[in-house]
Amino acid sequence: MIKPFHLAIPVADLTKATIFYESVLGCSRGREDEHWIDFNLYGHQLVCHLSNSATVQISNQVDGDNIPVPHFGVILDFQEFDALAERLRNNNQEFIVEPRTRFKGEAGEQRTMFICDPSNNAIEFKAFANLDTLFKP
Repeated sequence: MIKPFHLAIPVADLTKATIFYESVLGCSRGREDEHWIDFNLYGHQLVCHLSNSATVQISNQVDGDNIPVPHFGVILDFQEFDALAERLRNNNQEFIVEPRTRFKGEAGEQRTMFICDPSNNAIEFKAFANLDTLFKP
């Protein structure tokens, strides 16, 4: 059984973060304070902390796409991935990288997409054809 991770990220506006994580991504809210909110991101604890500091990003070229660094994400199954991609489109979410398949027909075949939250935190969602290839070279 995979254990849930805990990740704390800076956000500029807790109200906008709440709308995004609850309404756009479908996360449920956990504990909260005036300076932070816990969200259940596919069974993982994501904590949005109010911050005056902007998230700084660089990007690296991966398969012809500018991939933002830092970024975080969740690995879903294909059905969850497709449902989330549709949900994001229905919520007029702008993609950094549109949903697509990498390594088609090869070991490590995966779907991937990138978005940003309202505070410019980059998020990647992936789905593998065979999860056993997650860490295979």
